[in-house]
Amino acid sequence: MPKRRTDQERALELARKVKVLSVKELTDQGIHPEHLRRLHQKGLLVRCSRGVYRLADAEFSENLTLAEVTKRVPSAVFCLLTALRFHNIGTQNPPDVWLALNRGTARPRMDRPRLRIMRFSGKAFTEGVEVHKIENVPVRVTDPAKTVVDCFKYRNKVGLDVGLEALREGWRSRKVTMDDLWRYAKLCRVANVMRPYMEAMQ
Repeated sequence: MPKRRTDQERALELARKVKVLSVKELTDQGIHPEHLRRLHQKGLLVRCSRGVYRLADAEFSENLTLAEVTKRVPSAVFCLLTALRFHNIGTQNPPDVWLALNRGTARPRMDRPRLRIMRFSGKAFTEGVEVHKIENVPVRVTDPAKTVVDCFKYRNKVGLDVGLEALREGWRSRKVTMDDLWRYAKLCRVANVMRPYMEAMQ
């Protein structure tokens, strides 16, 4: 007769499967969250943030943080400097994680990483969003052209120089097209701001 797996063994198996494990995913399987704490004490799991764990001995990509944040904030869209870094556009290496949340969404309570919350609404929140799989987690990131345009829209937050570098590097690397830039610029109401810089590149 096969030996029955313990709840801790089941929790470890689930962590291997999903890579980044949330308390909710554990409780959905009928496993008490206390087992996460015990596995953490044994050094088998690493606590990423409150309620999110990963295997201690697993190898992860450089974008692991985005998967961890998504587990806590599934509705979030990574934007601005974080999206620039994700798409390898420009030289930005932000210490904070930049998130777009729909207006009215409660601010997430996370001890780490440090979050910069931007409030988007309507099509400015829903348009130009890509879904990427990071450590088996579907992560939402603004696409390259939308990211460049957002940098101009929020130039008072990130600096006009960041927007100009993103525009120049995105165009040089062919990660953005003029058609997409114009479309998002009109959507985000920054077409007049971006027009002279875009025309100078053509």
